[in-house]
Amino acid sequence: MLDTAPLKIEAPIIDGRPTGSFSSAKKRRTYWILIAVLSVLSVLFAGAILAWGNPMPYGTQGFWRIAELRATSLVVILVVVICQAVATIAFQTVTNNRIITPSILGFEALYVAVQTSAVYFMGIAGVVALQGLAQFSLQVALMVVFSLLLYGWLLTGKYANLQVMLLVGIVIGGGLRSISTFMQRLLTPSEFDVLTARLFGSVANADASYFPLAIPLCIAAAGFLYWRSRRLNVTALGRDVTSNLGINHKREVIIVLFFVSVLMAVSTSLIGPMTFFGFLTAILAYQFAGTHDHKYVFPIAVLTGFVVLAGSYFVLKNIFYAEGAVSIIIEAVGGLVFLAVILRKGRL
Repeated sequence: MLDTAPLKIEAPIIDGRPTGSFSSAKKRRTYWILIAVLSVLSVLFAGAILAWGNPMPYGTQGFWRIAELRATSLVVILVVVICQAVATIAFQTVTNNRIITPSILGFEALYVAVQTSAVYFMGIAGVVALQGLAQFSLQVALMVVFSLLLYGWLLTGKYANLQVMLLVGIVIGGGLRSISTFMQRLLTPSEFDVLTARLFGSVANADASYFPLAIPLCIAAAGFLYWRSRRLNVTALGRDVTSNLGINHKREVIIVLFFVSVLMAVSTSLIGPMTFFGFLTAILAYQFAGTHDHKYVFPIAVLTGFVVLAGSYFVLKNIFYAEGAVSIIIEAVGGLVFLAVILRKGRL
């Protein structure tokens, strides 16, 4: 008689080591435990942002109206986290470098230059002139076009080189910052004060009117990069291995950088510069995930980023009454982590 018992399919093992996304069953269990913990923390922080300190009785119309107003900040945090986390991890993958972020391409510098130019030429009214869905769309378009010109110039030529592109991005960003600084020195004290508030990354800078464009762009770009997780895994192996496996490395890099530019443009135009937030999220995600498979790294990066940003926002707003300092604290912590990674590069 034939044995009809179902076959048990196990992960392939080579030289005693599993060849799947995780090096051991223990690391897989640890990953899913962390996902559960981070998910619970995310729900708790989200609920706290919506309900904490609400003066109206729970369940009343007034309570839900206040919660609805607070939900705008929650949506902004979620969009920024997705954009920063996914963009940074994808960017580090195609550049094969864990200590740089998409900010190196000059997105923040371009944002600062646009904001400064508006105030310089139109005065305080320039800040109002840059608010609204049309103006938000223009800023996003400018940043994406800027990045596409940079990629098209430096990645498709005869001597295409990714490292040269990064160096040129640094130089352009430095030039834009210098021009912005020059214009800021010519502003009146009142104009400078108004401008400074816009140059710090803050949830308060966002507006619900931006959501019809920001949310679809965020979902489309992040979803596309997640869908191509397997290709990102291969691209991370380097140009030679990627080409030997039948994938056009240059084409993959340009595609990924385009969607990275969309995500960074949305995040920066929505709340302003946050240079080290994506870096902090990516570093923590790789430490928590226990794998280099992007299919697993992306989700834990988003959850980690949400816990960090939403938790910081809740604590600073409700305990220290300084929600405007969220980006300053995160940038300071991110900068310290960046220095730690530089000093311990051989072990991280």
